[in-house]
Amino acid sequence: MEFEEYEDKTGLRFPFNVFPSNKKLEENLGIPLSCLYQPLRQKENGIILDGAPVGCSTCQGIINPFCQIDVNTGYWTCSICSARNKFAQTIPPIVQYLLSPDAIDVEFIINNGKSLPVVYLFVIDLSIDEEELESLKDSLLKAIELLPIESYVGLITFGKNIQVYQSGLFDHMSTLAFNGNKLYSKEQLSKIIDQNHQKIIQRVNICAYNLTQYIQSLTCDSFSKMEYHRKFNCSGSALNVSTKILELLFPKASARIMLFSGGPCTVGPGNIVNTDLKEPLRSHKDLDGKSSLAKKFKENVAFYNKLAEGALLEGYTYDIFIGSYDQIGLSEMESLVDKTGGVVIQSDSFTSAIFSQSLQRFFEKDEQDQSQFGLNAFLEIKSTALKISGLVGHAMSFKSPNKKIDNISERKIGHSGSSMWKLGSIFNHSTYGIYFELSQQQIPNAFNVIQFITTYQHPDGTRRVRATTSQRFFTTGVNPKLELINSFDQEAAVVLIAREAISSIMNNSTINASKLVDRALVSLLTNFCAYQQGNPQSLQIASQMTFLPQFIYHLRRSNFINIFNSSPDETSYYRHIFLTEECSNALTMIQPQLLAYELNSQQDLNAPHGPFPVLLDSTSIKPDRLLLLDTFFHILIYHGSTVAEWRRQNFHLQPEYAYLAQFLELPRKEAAEILVDRFPLPRFIDTDEGGSQARFLMSKLNPVTSYKENVNGLLTDDLSLGGYMEVLRGLIVKPTK
Repeated sequence: MEFEEYEDKTGLRFPFNVFPSNKKLEENLGIPLSCLYQPLRQKENGIILDGAPVGCSTCQGIINPFCQIDVNTGYWTCSICSARNKFAQTIPPIVQYLLSPDAIDVEFIINNGKSLPVVYLFVIDLSIDEEELESLKDSLLKAIELLPIESYVGLITFGKNIQVYQSGLFDHMSTLAFNGNKLYSKEQLSKIIDQNHQKIIQRVNICAYNLTQYIQSLTCDSFSKMEYHRKFNCSGSALNVSTKILELLFPKASARIMLFSGGPCTVGPGNIVNTDLKEPLRSHKDLDGKSSLAKKFKENVAFYNKLAEGALLEGYTYDIFIGSYDQIGLSEMESLVDKTGGVVIQSDSFTSAIFSQSLQRFFEKDEQDQSQFGLNAFLEIKSTALKISGLVGHAMSFKSPNKKIDNISERKIGHSGSSMWKLGSIFNHSTYGIYFELSQQQIPNAFNVIQFITTYQHPDGTRRVRATTSQRFFTTGVNPKLELINSFDQEAAVVLIAREAISSIMNNSTINASKLVDRALVSLLTNFCAYQQGNPQSLQIASQMTFLPQFIYHLRRSNFINIFNSSPDETSYYRHIFLTEECSNALTMIQPQLLAYELNSQQDLNAPHGPFPVLLDSTSIKPDRLLLLDTFFHILIYHGSTVAEWRRQNFHLQPEYAYLAQFLELPRKEAAEILVDRFPLPRFIDTDEGGSQARFLMSKLNPVTSYKENVNGLLTDDLSLGGYMEVLRGLIVKPTK
């Protein structure tokens, strides 16, 4: 089965699809045993069953096609721990579906008779310009219309202070005000807030009119700023108040706290800068060392981290929607969305299409008229032949007090120390990198079964359990290295290498991430490629690893690892999106896709004009060519100098040049198809050769030309791919001491 086909069936991608049978082989792999798992990946003809799963009494694994059943005695043997289990009386009817070969991925609907509500709490920044606020209000009113009628909703605004709206009161408009400089505890709020949640948080179908009136009446914060000063913004305090209110009114419920921020936090807990414009916003350089800015940054990170951990245990998720050219403090707030599985939408303005369309897409319904995310999710992994090193993704390690955990590796990667994680919110595209190691020096069995169990609250209020079971074979010992390389998936490998590197630098900013990924690449190629020591030209890269060096080359230059010319908030945003996405989208972020279109003669209009893939290289730029660049974050159409001149002369508007108009439209059609499913909505750029925004393309190209030969303005000190390969060959064939 092809890697992509198996991914479509299970949501799983493994770098090595055959596992080493002993520790020595494992140590020579170059990268950890690992996989990418996308629990809610949409599948054709997915199996959904009503009723609770049948579990093993020893390991709590769920019965699956790899289990053995003795119909005569009523016993079944667990494929994970080999324990024998007896059915209570007769074999449940559900078992016949679970033994089907297609039941390697099954979802169970646990309907206990009560539907759990979903709470939406809108936290809105009023310290923005009037035009921004009007656009934000329009987008919010459209969003409220898309909320499920059975959900609950509340409204909080902030500027210098915080206002909590009592939209459940129908005889008059009422708000509660809180000091934006103060950090309120749950106990303090309990003395102010009526424990009757219906005043502040009410069902959408009951309070929609009141809520609409409140939003329409919103005005910019009344506290005017001084000249040459920033506006008062207490977003940190507002998030704290929002969380504590939910803890009081909806404890242990599924809720989304949705922050709409138009500027940096300047007052109260979590503030990143003073209002005085003389004080610049912090940069990456400011956050290193022991400076006062670095100390303040760490204090803010600790504040939000504590908030996130408490909220996640309650079942809450934070989403951050940004409409600002300035940084708002996302780098400090990172744990809010990273730990709880929240969404980040970054745009320059609330008036932009990126914000409004992304917000609308966030609330879009599926074919069953349900929201497209789950809440309050957990992930647990069952395996006896493997120990768990950790998970890299939006989650937090979770240790159940009632469960003994004995399959934990001493090697720690990402969220470690457990085989169970709290995921918070989970979307169809939510993906997690999971890292393992062998549990024994020598594995006696021919194969191993790994089970991934995801539980979450479905938007319809039911509890769901998704069980994905994977059988992995071990090397036989005849030619283990050949077995391993033949099972190698280089796309999954580079994404998992990237995830591990990103996790390392997020936990320790002093780590050189480029060296980490280089070391992984050199180790992989050294172990699986043919070469003569001391002879760089003798290196023969295995066909299964052909693209790995260029993947790593582009990864080193990416915004995830190379922070040059990026703000802390931008870096946090790029990393957050990368750690959310599945393999193919992550690969696009690492190595953007570049398509070309060329104009054929007027007499040969039926011949293909494109698109056809071209190298991500400066040689791909030609005067009579159109280029379409997809970086996941940007969709860019680039017109070569000749085509740009035709367009400036409006030739495409003349009837005799209709074929030119058709040619210019081709990349736009392709871009429109990409935009249909992309979330968040990417920035669309239409530029010409020599245009100011052509830099977005130039920054992604391999600079193969020298300064003297350069004709495209691509002047850079970056190492070219060819130069990188030369260094790489030298490191691989270097004699060992």
